[in-house]
Amino acid sequence: MSTLERREPHGLFPDLFDWLESPLSMLRPELTQAIRVENYIEGDDYVIRAELPGMDPDRDVEITVSAGVLNIHAERREEHKETHRSEFRYGSFTRSMALPSDVDPDAIKAGYDKGILTVRVPMSRAAKEEAKRITIQKEAAGGKEEISGEK
Repeated sequence: MSTLERREPHGLFPDLFDWLESPLSMLRPELTQAIRVENYIEGDDYVIRAELPGMDPDRDVEITVSAGVLNIHAERREEHKETHRSEFRYGSFTRSMALPSDVDPDAIKAGYDKGILTVRVPMSRAAKEEAKRITIQKEAAGGKEEISGEK
């Protein structure tokens, strides 16, 4: 007959590793409670997708727009269960992103499906225009030299 032995990933001191890691996470706050996102352009929309698994969008998620910045705020409340160890993150999660210029905040739509929040921002014609190349002037020993960036 064999005996099943429980093994901890950090050996005998799992709480010690958590305790040592928590002050270090304060040095990198953007990595601790930030909402992970991806964004892209799809047709006439600027699309932002955010990972928010296990959230109730009616109760736990708030989206605001102010001064051209989209803010996503979410709150995951800790369930009081007897757990030996939990690696889930609880508390407040926030992410702010600059929006394209000339966005109408009233036209922004959001949906939530299978843990993913999708925000669709209709873009104006000006926001969809291609980037314009800017000429850089470089100070040379004998005067100014113009660099166009074109090859």
